[in-house]
Amino acid sequence: MADVHSPAVRSRNMSRIGAENTKPEMAVRRGLHAAGFRYRLHVRSLPGRPDIVLRRYGAVVFVHGCFWHGHDCALFSWPATRPEFWREKIGRNRDRDAQQTAALLDAGWRVATVWECALKGRLRLPEGVVPERLEQWLRSDARILEIRGSS
Repeated sequence: MADVHSPAVRSRNMSRIGAENTKPEMAVRRGLHAAGFRYRLHVRSLPGRPDIVLRRYGAVVFVHGCFWHGHDCALFSWPATRPEFWREKIGRNRDRDAQQTAALLDAGWRVATVWECALKGRLRLPEGVVPERLEQWLRSDARILEIRGSS
């Protein structure tokens, strides 16, 4: 199917998609704050500039959009237009995510990833489950956590 927008309009639309303060990120932040956790946002000195940094717990949280990070879920599908461009771009994003997670773990940080599909769509988790799982993980000794929508 052909794109309904001209290349200039599509480029302008895509350039306005923000990487910070997204709806899924805000939902995670609200849940953590309500549970009594305090955190810093987008710390530039850490690899990958994590969305949420909880220094007291030695933990960082990434809130990933399923499309931009190529998550294997119902919210992700490969675009039909310019498939080679998108496979390369999303592949680079996945590689970068893996490198940043490894660097954070090597530096002694604990890393959680919350996928967009856990918070929206037909397979989203029930209200309150994501903050509850994050809280349990933060209070544990586990190094890695991944929260995704139900299958």
